[in-house]
Order: sequence, then C-alpha cells, then structure tokens
Amino acid sequence: MCNSPLEQIHKLENPLEMTNRSCNLSDYMVLNEAEKVAIGTICILSAPFILLANILVLVGIVCSSNLRQHPSYLFMGNLALADTIACCVFTTIFLSFHLRSPDTSSYRYLFQLGGVTVAFTTSVGSLLLMAVDRYHIIYKPFNYKVQVKRRKALVGTLALWVVSIFVAFLPLMGWKCVTCQSCSKLFPYVDRYYLAFWAVLVLAVLVLILAAYGVIVWKAHKHDANMDMEHQGKARMRVDIHLAKTFSFIVLTLLVCWLPVLSFMMLDVVSGRISKLHRRAFAFCSLLCLVNSGINPLLYTLRCRELRIALASLWDGLRRWSSLCWSNTSSDRN
Repeated sequence: MCNSPLEQIHKLENPLEMTNRSCNLSDYMVLNEAEKVAIGTICILSAPFILLANILVLVGIVCSSNLRQHPSYLFMGNLALADTIACCVFTTIFLSFHLRSPDTSSYRYLFQLGGVTVAFTTSVGSLLLMAVDRYHIIYKPFNYKVQVKRRKALVGTLALWVVSIFVAFLPLMGWKCVTCQSCSKLFPYVDRYYLAFWAVLVLAVLVLILAAYGVIVWKAHKHDANMDMEHQGKARMRVDIHLAKTFSFIVLTLLVCWLPVLSFMMLDVVSGRISKLHRRAFAFCSLLCLVNSGINPLLYTLRCRELRIALASLWDGLRRWSSLCWSNTSSDRN
C-alpha cells in the first residue's frame, strides 16, 4: 500500500532513519579473527598499566595538599583524569565494536563515540595547557604567581571540558551524515566534514604544543648564549642537551601516536577512497592513541620530583598503617 504524502514528508524530514537504512555497521567490521585476537591482546595487556600509571598520578595529587594548590599539578591531574577515562571508555567501546556483533543503534553509537572523543580531546587540550604553563614557569617566573593562579587553572580546566564535550557531541546534536555517501568511511553515522573539523582542531592543538616547546628550547639556548664566558661550558651544554632530548621525545611521541590516525581521517575526508585495508590499518593505528595515554604520565608527570616524593610519603604511610593494623590484630588474637 502506498504511503500518504504526510508519511513521505515525515520520512524525508527524519534523516536519522535514512542514515540507519543507508549505513550498515557490518561494512565497518573488517578485522579477521587473527587481527581481532591481536587487538584484543594489545588492549588487555596495555590497559592495566595505563590505568595504573594515571591512577598513581591522580592519587598522588589528590592526597597531597601542597600539590593540589599548585596550578601546574592541577593541569597534570586533569591530564591523568582524561587519560584514565580515555583508557576505560576507548578499550571498552573499541573491543565491543570490533569483537562483537554490530547491533548498535545510531544514537547509542554516537553517544559512545562522543565519550571517546571527549576524553582524547581533553587529553590533547591538557597537553597544550601544560606546555603554556611550563613556558610561563621558565620565562616569566616573577609574573607566574600573579598571572596563573589556582582559580584560573580550575576555570581553564573546566572550560576545556565544556568545549570538549560540546565538540564531541556535535554529531549527536545533529551534525551527522544523512546518506551513506556523506558518511565517513572510518566511522559510521559520522559526517565527513565533522571528521575534518575534529582532525584539523586536534592537529592545530598539536602544532601549538610543539611550537610552545620549541620556543622554550630556543629561548633556553639564546639565554645561555648571552651569558658571560665564565658561566658557559659544561653546564650550558648539559641544559641544552637535556632540553633537546626532552623536546625531541615529546615531538616524537605526539607524531607517532597522532599523525597516523589524523592522516587516515584526512584521507577519508579528501578522497573518500578508504579500502578495507585502510580500515584495518586505521584500527591498529587507533591503538596508538591509547598508548599515548600511557606515555603521558611517564613523560609529563611521574618525572616530577615533588610528585614522586608525595607518592613515596603516601606509600610509607600506608605501610605504617598496615603494620599497625597487623600488630593490633595479632595482639587481639593473643
């Protein structure tokens, strides 16, 4: 029986139904059994270590009243929180999507994808806040306490989360593909222009991070070069080498973990010619974003002497408490 004109208009005005009919989630399930085992093994083995490293950072900062008052450690804690959420949400959703039957509705899928996007966007944004914060600490130490206060740090981190949530859930709020031709070949129900918007946004943030650390290294070398000859020598060389190594490792980590994923996204946007081989490679490259969440606490946070002292003090306190509890239990038994 033919549909009435009102029913036909209703269907035309409901793009979500058209998307559900046009896009088939099974088209995005490209991994074979061996690749599923490999991806599952990587996630299961790496996730506990990533969680442990980030939880250590959070516990150390939360349990130390001195660290909680310092803006730099608020940024570090925010990075650890974002990476903790990213590890939990990404691992769960990634494995569920690739290893189980694709029976997820568009609303549910976009909500899950939004959760992953929020975590990774906040993680990258926190790296930018930390880069700017370190620049102020090194080259504007006298104005740092005036310009960067705890309240401003809290407002900055809160603003970062608000922006990340807004950007991540734009597809769920309406910026989604209407037909399969406008959909991304990497993410179902996601408009290719939104994917381009997010990829360019993350790429711009990464460029700003690299630029900030580049300025730090350049100014450090310039400052040492202007010193008197009696103050130059091995000390200057040690500073230059240390900063150069740190900067090089930061650049290498960001490029290795994010550039492959962003390259596939831009390829999807520009050409739209994404084969099954590309999708398989993209699935494995996505794991690099998870690895980045495990490298961040090692590279940016656990190297800080104050945090290590706070964790050691917390560990000593726990040992004394456990010893006291054990001795009280033994005395009660006797």
